[in-house]
Amino acid sequence: MREHSEPLWLGIDCGGTYLKAGLYDRAGKERYIQRGVLTTLNPQPGYAERDMHALWEQCASTIRQLLTRAEVNGSRIQAIGISAQGKGLFLLDKQNQPLGNAILSSDRRAMAQVRQWQQEGMPERLYPETRQTLWTGHPASLLRWIKDHEPHRYQNIGCVMMGHDYLRWCLTGVKSAEETNISESNLYHMARGEYDPKLAQMLGIEEIMPALPPIVGPAEICGEITAHAASLTGLAAGTPVVGGLFDVVSTALCAGLQDEHTLNAVMGTWAVTSGVTSGIHPNEAHRYVYGRYADPGLYIVHEASPTSSGNLEWLTNQWGSLSFDEINNAVASLPKAGSDVYFLPFLYGSNAGLEMTAGFYGLQAIHQRAHLLQAVYEGVVFSHMAHLNRMQTRFTEARTLRITGGPAHSAVWMQMFADISGLTVELPQVEETGCLGAALAALVGSGVYPSFQVACQHLDNPIQRLTPDRDAHARYQHKYQHYQYLIDAIQQFHARCAASQRAKESNA
Repeated sequence: MREHSEPLWLGIDCGGTYLKAGLYDRAGKERYIQRGVLTTLNPQPGYAERDMHALWEQCASTIRQLLTRAEVNGSRIQAIGISAQGKGLFLLDKQNQPLGNAILSSDRRAMAQVRQWQQEGMPERLYPETRQTLWTGHPASLLRWIKDHEPHRYQNIGCVMMGHDYLRWCLTGVKSAEETNISESNLYHMARGEYDPKLAQMLGIEEIMPALPPIVGPAEICGEITAHAASLTGLAAGTPVVGGLFDVVSTALCAGLQDEHTLNAVMGTWAVTSGVTSGIHPNEAHRYVYGRYADPGLYIVHEASPTSSGNLEWLTNQWGSLSFDEINNAVASLPKAGSDVYFLPFLYGSNAGLEMTAGFYGLQAIHQRAHLLQAVYEGVVFSHMAHLNRMQTRFTEARTLRITGGPAHSAVWMQMFADISGLTVELPQVEETGCLGAALAALVGSGVYPSFQVACQHLDNPIQRLTPDRDAHARYQHKYQHYQYLIDAIQQFHARCAASQRAKESNA
């Protein structure tokens, strides 16, 4: 077959910073990639929003630019999949228009509500049914916040969606909720695989049930490109669109996760460690988060917090232009674990308590910018270790750690991860895991492969391996222990502040 008529599959990835669109052949080989910048709005401290109209315009523009630059006619696209950030809240009103800005998963406006639920024992009541923790960025938390603080908006909700559900609706005009994403909403009964009205009632948002759209599978064809979407994107009207994937699932697929022998650490805004299992364990050491995986009968299990490389992005933005190469060279110029500077990577949230915030400790006049950058690299990996250590108690047969995300392009940071964890780190050479995962969903949905497992077996992506430096590992273990001491001390600080505030209020 001549290349100019070769069939292609489109994968769209809607992330925190970029919207990306990629074209792939039937073997999952990337042919072209186009990226568009996304804007996160912060109208108040702790808020993280996205203009839904602007998001769709950027998506349509990115697709059109991709097809134009690649000189690909839209008729060559056989099917389309979308991968996106999980959780958060994308609302349509009763007239099928965006109902205000979308709220992203890193938003913290519902903090007081989550704390109240924790005091009431709500997490313990929910977990056996949902297999979820309670987080400020969950759809359930945000819906309750809107009900309490913006009742008019709450009453006008016509449809509850997440990121890729909204974009799929823009492309097809069909409302649906994709299962790997909605299964982690706290509105979904994990064992039964369906919405549960009792959960919404427990959370005080029982009125929302009619606004929850039908659940669709990742590879299920759930709509076709409309004539309007075709005119904006250059795609052919009638092209099938599949459910798509939660981006953590896309990444796990690209990392080759199919059983309990391999774990995947994702480094982005969120620090995520994932494994795949075929069953829900009734009694576990920790409340691991479960979600539906790509193929039926499998679950993804993960630990996560927004404590990863987004911290570095924020810091370097404050300094102006500083390239990734410059950062890596600065960190590599210092001895491993050689300074007493610590960084707590909690700019967007914490895995050490809701009250914890970010900061440096140990700075003195002798320290330079390189020491701060090294401390950020170390602090991010230390935060990942909190999740990795817990996951290793669940996945006792795991021997391989595969790392994906932007930092995987840094040999310095990846060697540090190997040195701190003491594990051999494997780096799948996949440039855009979100786009590829979405394209795999489209390949399965259009019948090229019978399952995601078979599709992944046809991928031929090389893997780079890094082994730990044992001397550095010993030094990092010492520093990691001191990092944990620092966490403990600041937790006590917050506890004393809270006690003092309660005493002040009781005496008022």
